[in-house]
Amino acid sequence: MENILITGCSTGIGFETAKVLKNHGFKVYATARKEKDVEILKNLGFISYKLDITKPENIKDILDKILKEDGKLSAVFNNAGYGQPGAVEDVKTEVLKEQFETNLFGLHEMTIQTMKIFRKQGFGKIIQHSSVLGIISLKFRGAYNSSKYAIEGLTDTLRQELIGSNISVSLINTGPVTSKFRENALKMFNKNIIIEDSFFESTYKNEVKKRLESTDDTKAPFNLPATSVANVVLKIMNSKKPKPRYYVTKATHILGFAKRVLSTNLLDKLLNRV
Repeated sequence: MENILITGCSTGIGFETAKVLKNHGFKVYATARKEKDVEILKNLGFISYKLDITKPENIKDILDKILKEDGKLSAVFNNAGYGQPGAVEDVKTEVLKEQFETNLFGLHEMTIQTMKIFRKQGFGKIIQHSSVLGIISLKFRGAYNSSKYAIEGLTDTLRQELIGSNISVSLINTGPVTSKFRENALKMFNKNIIIEDSFFESTYKNEVKKRLESTDDTKAPFNLPATSVANVVLKIMNSKKPKPRYYVTKATHILGFAKRVLSTNLLDKLLNRV
């Protein structure tokens, strides 16, 4: 039986992916950062561990447990991450570092530790959860944009270095999907952005917070359920030769095409209206 380790399974995309893969016969190791979420996953019948991807020893411990039980690891889905809203000039350097600790450095640590397993066993699949914001940039999302752009660069490089091996790496560029991403982003916005000291105070109050406080993801243009990503991961798991990149939602296809054909100035004008 093929197995997979998934990070960030407390809700949304990670949770739905774990369910879909489990229902299709894969052995799923569903991880979450909080103990209460781990207990919920266990009560639902998952093999679940508490995992903070910013802690290398925690990653090693979980991987050792998987190898002890199964003797192999078929795939890893690096899904854990969050968004830090705010204008670039309002994001303090330490806040940007925190964004990268989870979205990039944690993902990278998981990748290099699983790569040691994959090299030794001679096969494996790495699935990196990027975003449409790893292709194009939207205002007031600079920290998140940059973390996803960095994932793109690392993964594109790794893919070249894996040519000739039986190890694949795939990027998933997800657009708007139903999850708690916006709810969590609002918490980080309130925690780390000082609205009253910002040039964008009025914009934050009248636009940014209003968007983040909207609880109905389904009203977002081109929004899809979280299972849309889960089904792509399922496709990768069932493929002998997974594609290097998968676009999810029409928004990703449209904006990815715009990035390729428009000048920078025209693209900026288009994106500034999103």
